[in-house]
Amino acid sequence: MRGSLRGVAIATLSAVALAGCSLPDLGSGPPPDLYVLSPKSTFPEDLPTVEWQLVVEEPSTAKGIDTDRIAIAPSALEVKYLAGSRWADRAPRMVQQLLIQSFENSKKIVSVGRQSIGLRSDYVLKVELREFQAEKTAEGGTVAHVRVNLKLVRVALGQIVGSESFDILKPANSESVPDIVQAFDDAVGAVLKRAVAWTLKAGEESKDKKPRDWK
Repeated sequence: MRGSLRGVAIATLSAVALAGCSLPDLGSGPPPDLYVLSPKSTFPEDLPTVEWQLVVEEPSTAKGIDTDRIAIAPSALEVKYLAGSRWADRAPRMVQQLLIQSFENSKKIVSVGRQSIGLRSDYVLKVELREFQAEKTAEGGTVAHVRVNLKLVRVALGQIVGSESFDILKPANSESVPDIVQAFDDAVGAVLKRAVAWTLKAGEESKDKKPRDWK
């Protein structure tokens, strides 16, 4: 298995099954297996070192993704969830924390965090989590699909100084839950690497600009 998958197994993993959208009765069976994803720690050598501070907002997303359940889409019009397995946190909050940890791991930024810690930021990164599910392919395989839209806001100007989207699909080696989660880890890692690099470069390019430069 490629990469480092940090799955926290709370109970023995059963065979892969698909559950409907209704919440299961957690008190009637064993607790679900919990999974986490890993932040990015390797980046391009040309990343700028920045002296400004950044707040990463919790991503906005659709209701079907705003959950700790691991979503899988058998078709474009259907969303189900893997039975007996969950993320360790709601997907948007997990992605927010992974972004923050990845910025910290780059060692290229003075300070980064959530608004709740009282950080006085120079920039705010607004994130929309548009895709965060496994999908069945026409060939019968499964891919993890992660897509984010980023908007970088310069607080002093109250303006969006950059916008970008990253859309990544990574194939799972099998239909097993660990392999599907590994595919998520690969897809999220690719998004995190691009998001950190883009944000640092976009912020540096905009820091000396005046409001008139965006007219």
